[in-house]
Amino acid sequence: MSVLVVGSVAYDGIEAPAGKVDRILGGSATYISLASGYFTQPVRLVGTVGYDFAESDKKLLKDKGVDMEGFKVDESGLTFFWKGRYHENLNNRDTLDTQLNVFEHFDPVIPEVYKGSRIVCLGNIAPELQLKVLDQVRGPKLTICDTMNFWISGSREALDEVIKRVDVLIINDQEAQELTGESNLNVCARKIRQMGPKYLIIKKGEHGAVLYSEQDMFSAPAFPLKTIVDPTGAGDSFLGGFAGWLSWSDRINEENLRRAVVYGSVMASYCVEDFGPNRLTQLRKFDIDTRYDVFKKMSQIPGRL
Repeated sequence: MSVLVVGSVAYDGIEAPAGKVDRILGGSATYISLASGYFTQPVRLVGTVGYDFAESDKKLLKDKGVDMEGFKVDESGLTFFWKGRYHENLNNRDTLDTQLNVFEHFDPVIPEVYKGSRIVCLGNIAPELQLKVLDQVRGPKLTICDTMNFWISGSREALDEVIKRVDVLIINDQEAQELTGESNLNVCARKIRQMGPKYLIIKKGEHGAVLYSEQDMFSAPAFPLKTIVDPTGAGDSFLGGFAGWLSWSDRINEENLRRAVVYGSVMASYCVEDFGPNRLTQLRKFDIDTRYDVFKKMSQIPGRL
């Protein structure tokens, strides 16, 4: 199945306990596309950058199987830039600088050839823009959405409409609690699913991720990494692995969604091993399958005696 990704393409500056980079490729659509591309190609990317976007980064995306017809270079300004500093525990970060630049005027226009994409991934952008995408695509088999606290508090009405219209919502535990006003994640899940999505995935950082559906619940562990370099893009990489596996396997059912959650966790675990998307550009299928098998072994429950 074809995958459409709509989101930000950016440059990031990152400070973390493991080190510092002043400028590296980033953005939600970048991570989703690179992670998804290991399972299915081409991945159809819709995003905008400025005149400073490096030809080497454009080539990287193309070489990784990303279809660039929906990728636009706006010569009037610079590429979206974000800078952040992670705390020692890596669970918290401070935003040091945000320059929207040309992304401030991003208006996602879906190319005609993209409109029939079977899986639509809505990266973490304004819900008003996500709605514009949903209005343009034609009968996707699965729509997947990410969001964040900023939109929950600042664009709630539009976000509620997005949640009502998508099949899968992927958020973290804090976002689920803010969205519902509840502290118990199981209660959060029930309330969010009543808002519209068939499936909900709540990410819990180093504690893994939980898939909720009408009939079932599935909890996947996090990979026990010895060192985490940079958490930026981990959630987007999860979304990309999740969507990419479903696209390749061409089956959307309870069992396969569980596999997709694990593949999403695999891609997120690789993402955090280096700054930016560096690690995502160096993987082999063998690496992904090997780590999937480790996840499977970690989650195996022995039968009763």
